Amino acid sequence: MPAGMSAPDLHAAPAARPSSDVSAMVGVCGLAGLIAWIVICRNWPLVADALALPGPRAPLAGPYAAIAATLFSGLPMIAWSVLVDKVHRRASTGIDWKAPRRLGSVIDISITKLAGLWATWALIGFVYCIARWYWQGQYLFAMEVIGAAAIPLFALSVPYVLWLDRVLVNPRDGAWHFGAMLIGREAYDAAEVAHHLRAWAVKGFFGAFMISILPGGFGEIVKLNLADVVRDPASLARWGAEFLFLIDVQIAMVGYLVTLKPLDAQIRTANPFGDAWFAALICYPPFVLMAGGGPLDYHPATADWSRWLAGQPALMWLWAGLLIALTAIYAWATVAFGLRFSNLTYRGVLTNGPYALSRHPAYLSKNLYWWLSTMPFLVTTGSLVDAVRNTAIMALVSAVYYWRALSEERHLCAEDAKYRAYHAWMREHAPITRGLGRLRGMLAPRGPRLQPAE
Repeated sequence: MPAGMSAPDLHAAPAARPSSDVSAMVGVCGLAGLIAWIVICRNWPLVADALALPGPRAPLAGPYAAIAATLFSGLPMIAWSVLVDKVHRRASTGIDWKAPRRLGSVIDISITKLAGLWATWALIGFVYCIARWYWQGQYLFAMEVIGAAAIPLFALSVPYVLWLDRVLVNPRDGAWHFGAMLIGREAYDAAEVAHHLRAWAVKGFFGAFMISILPGGFGEIVKLNLADVVRDPASLARWGAEFLFLIDVQIAMVGYLVTLKPLDAQIRTANPFGDAWFAALICYPPFVLMAGGGPLDYHPATADWSRWLAGQPALMWLWAGLLIALTAIYAWATVAFGLRFSNLTYRGVLTNGPYALSRHPAYLSKNLYWWLSTMPFLVTTGSLVDAVRNTAIMALVSAVYYWRALSEERHLCAEDAKYRAYHAWMREHAPITRGLGRLRGMLAPRGPRLQPAE
């Protein structure tokens, strides 16, 4: 709970659901652009013939086609955000376009900021260098992409910072404070430095991970024979989920890349709570605890859901539909963020789409998907011990995501009165949130604290 906030403030629900800082059409535009690019890649031989382009006549299923997909999904979202939603005019950008300063009046500030920004990138590069996992497996592609982008980013940062500092209401942001700390000539705010480093830690860690997983799913979907999709319910569930996970990854990748103030997509704050970082990091490599052989691996002696439902075609098709629906909700929860998706950050308040039904639709749908697809209480060994063990570990995995949700709510409630209003409105009006809240009320008395995440 934010300092100085009383319990009655948190529990007072507004009459109407607060407006969302992201319009629904932003994500829709990104989704449309992504699907268009997938269609082009799948039909590249026809496209190349029609345009008389040189090169091989084969689907574009390589890793660089996957990287190009971020442009096809990101550019339409940027266009809608600027041309229709006009996000660049919002006060939350921290920009005053009507009163640009002379370049000479901000040049010293910009130099200090560039020093802080470049030092931050050098620090991230050093971590990439010494962390062995970045130089093996799927991360090799991420390092190749980041290495190729490094020099252009350094060069483009100079005109970008000089241009932006002229119109920022307060150009002395976190990068400036970090630069001032390093240069040692001006007073700096340690809290701003910490905020800056946390924000770039999010981008550095999750950005490399997202780049590393882009090629796999993209290549499979581009090369997929559609006849294989509808062969049986298990295939439909598998490939439907693969396509929806591709959407999730591509839109999320754009969110990590486009943290720009003129788009009102900047990281306003990164989560300051250590337990939130711990809960998040154990869900991702190299720290992931749910991987094969890990302490939270619930897969030993389990089988795919289709094995347990074999011979029951009606139930198989129903189960496949449920799995696809849950994956669709998960992907929708990412698409709804538009340009603003990223872990462990506050980048505005999202209240529409699936977030009108649940405060954490992605976590809820993801965990339900795992329970339905794995069925940890059924084991191939027939051992009761294995069944109990897997079920208990799966419950612990779900508890980790519950923990993540609570730690995120603690951060957002501390940052924004709109989120506190949204939190209260959802508790009283959202069907899933209200239902889970009543269930918890029957199991334990309510206290003056945040209600459970869902």
